[in-house]
Amino acid sequence: MATAPDPSTLYPDVAAKGSLAAALQAVVAEQGFSFPVIVSESDLLRLAAVPSATPHRETLIVTGWHFERRWSVGGSGKGKLLIYGETEDLNEVVRAAQAWREGVPLPEIRKAAPFVELTGRYETPDDSPAHVVASEWQYMLKDAQDSNWPEYLALIEAAHAEPKLRQLYPYTSHWSLRFSTTTAYPFSPDFVCLVASQGGTYSVRAHWGGPVLAEVATAKEAVSMAVRRLPADLGPAVAGPYERQNH
Repeated sequence: MATAPDPSTLYPDVAAKGSLAAALQAVVAEQGFSFPVIVSESDLLRLAAVPSATPHRETLIVTGWHFERRWSVGGSGKGKLLIYGETEDLNEVVRAAQAWREGVPLPEIRKAAPFVELTGRYETPDDSPAHVVASEWQYMLKDAQDSNWPEYLALIEAAHAEPKLRQLYPYTSHWSLRFSTTTAYPFSPDFVCLVASQGGTYSVRAHWGGPVLAEVATAKEAVSMAVRRLPADLGPAVAGPYERQNH
């Protein structure tokens, strides 16, 4: 296994400041901003954080790479990743951090710092289960579009097009598409599980890891079979994990 170079070799300018937090703080001042940067005692030269001034946004994490000079940023809300990105320029990191901290809308953050990528999720500050479900579906669609796997994309799109599935919280496990009547882990027991194969077929299972109930040629067929397995009175997903809602 290759040994990572000493971080002071990759980041001599950061080392000269004593920490990534201090280096970022200097760039903050240079750009005319004013906000704090949190130092990480566990990894002074490769880890720092910028606290959010927006209640529904979590602290922005800035991480230095181990084998080449580059930084990653990640910003989450309600435990879900909303933005991420990679850059070699600390000035870009600071512009992204300022926009994230001050509550700039997600698409506008990308305009301020073009290296930032959006996960597809939108923010849900009101914690409405319907908004949380819709946000996660948008993430699933973008993730499938970026996957370079046409069969998987077809499955996600077909499931999203079905109103009875679209009201449930979607998530994946080992590329299996699953649905929950609650919006947080632990999720509700499976009603059905759908799997796309690289060969172009689709499997319908009663639950993840369970036996194959059917194997069909199109995503629409698989989704139709899944809908037929749903309880007739199944309602929209509700807030919180399954145990909290049912015990």
